[in-house]
Amino acid sequence: MQPTEFAQINPAYNSVFRPGRLSVGLVLPLEAYSVGAEPTLDGHLQAAQMAEELGFAALWLRDVPFNVPSFGDAGQIFDPFVYLGALAMATDRIALGTASVILPLRHPAHVAKAAATADQLSGGRLLLGVASGDRPEEYPAMNQSFDDRGARFRDSVGYIRAAGTAYPAHDSAQGTLPGNIDLLPKPHGTRLPMLVTGSSRQAPDWVAQNGDGWMTYPRNAAAQGQVIGDYRARVRAAGEPDKPVMQSLYVDIVDDPAAPPRPIHLGFRSGTDFLRGYLREIETLGVNHVALNLRFNQAPIDTTLKHLADIVLPDFS
Repeated sequence: MQPTEFAQINPAYNSVFRPGRLSVGLVLPLEAYSVGAEPTLDGHLQAAQMAEELGFAALWLRDVPFNVPSFGDAGQIFDPFVYLGALAMATDRIALGTASVILPLRHPAHVAKAAATADQLSGGRLLLGVASGDRPEEYPAMNQSFDDRGARFRDSVGYIRAAGTAYPAHDSAQGTLPGNIDLLPKPHGTRLPMLVTGSSRQAPDWVAQNGDGWMTYPRNAAAQGQVIGDYRARVRAAGEPDKPVMQSLYVDIVDDPAAPPRPIHLGFRSGTDFLRGYLREIETLGVNHVALNLRFNQAPIDTTLKHLADIVLPDFS
């Protein structure tokens, strides 16, 4: 069953996620770099501005507190919330998302305040992806336990939700909000749109009920259709309005539009013909947004962005 209506939360959520339709975003940095290498971030703000001008729907930042060599990816290096502030000033329309903030490694009061600030500074362009984290080496560096991160994730979501209301009364393992103090600013829209990444060590029913959407990973069509159908069935069973699904995708776009796909990490190398067909397929499966990662792209990034904008985006605008 195709979704018929999503909640109206803030301008970013309302524009990026449309029932029965797919939009296309990009993972920052817009730069190719090999496993174990660090991105240069040369011209990163100009690249973000180019993505906006070309019509991409969203830019996505990652939360990678420490460069863990065994993980092989330093992300965009900058702190995501500081970077969101810079991007809010450098761009005007494009949605700004986190994919994803590692809640067990941050106090939820700091997340709530930083996220609401970014949402206000950008005019409601924030999409807050959240996760429980998957790099064990980071936790002892912050004197946190890796094994109980699921419980802290769940508590943090409740705390952040409460902090978005006026003078909240909320008690959890993360702290007590007694009802006589307030956390400012409040989000631009009705609340911070929070999207849960994977399971985040929660039960599927909890994910369906408590997130404003779901972030997942590429799978073959049969498996992806099944997990999306299961997610939306759980959303309906919880009495919730329909919620969007987004997925990541690594791509390496070659010059020949008819080039067949070859697998790469969590994605493929191909021409634009296959990519367009793939995106149409996942749109029919119920994916509402795809975040393209060009980290392994072999052509110049600006050339690829223009190529995608000319050939792929018209199908998904």
